[in-house]
Amino acid sequence: MLKKRIIPCLDIKDGRTVKGINFIGLRDAGDPVELAKKYVEEGADELVFLDITATIEKRKTLVEMVEKIAGAINIPFTVGGGINSVEDASLVILAGADKVSVNSSAVKNPHLITDLATQFGSQCVVVAVDTRSVNGIQKVFVNGGKTETEWKTLDWVKKVEKLGAGEILLTSMDGDGTKSGFKIEITKEVSASVNIPVIASGGAGEIKHFTEIFTQTKASGGLAASIFHFGEIPIPTLKTYLKEQNIPIR
Repeated sequence: MLKKRIIPCLDIKDGRTVKGINFIGLRDAGDPVELAKKYVEEGADELVFLDITATIEKRKTLVEMVEKIAGAINIPFTVGGGINSVEDASLVILAGADKVSVNSSAVKNPHLITDLATQFGSQCVVVAVDTRSVNGIQKVFVNGGKTETEWKTLDWVKKVEKLGAGEILLTSMDGDGTKSGFKIEITKEVSASVNIPVIASGGAGEIKHFTEIFTQTKASGGLAASIFHFGEIPIPTLKTYLKEQNIPIR
């Protein structure tokens, strides 16, 4: 069995790390470079950096921040936010990102996934999927969770795998920031319906939530933000606990 990954997420707005609940009500969580260094020291397996309000105008700022973080860490590093083309992806990869994450831009232009996979290899292409239950059906949302799309979540994840994605970052908007636990059902369905790694995101609040997601679904990674940023669950404590539960951890 593949070893499970513990992945802190830095949501960046205006050069600072922020965190909200259900994608709104953002509060400051600190300097992204300092947080990144802390997570490497604590034993994080990977790091995800999402510029949550990215626009083309901010591309230069984003690249500079990526360079600073990449220079301070030695673990795999995924960068997303405002990546709309192979050229955008090239800039962040040259700045030090190991993988790029696309979300709204992939829904708008699904062929972008194939273009990125062709240029950089599937292992570099993460498709972030923001999902929410609408009348009992899990639907894909874009534009920072503001816009519902026509895509049912399960249909979309199968399509992105065929298009060349190497990994899916699945965020349950219903769980995001609530600390009530990862959304097991949709994570189970998504991770069972594709053959590429799925990172579960949205809802982590207690150590046992990681045990649940790793034992009840095929998710290969657990991503969280506020519990790590605000020191509620130190990564070494979490990893020790998971090993005691006989969960294969890096």
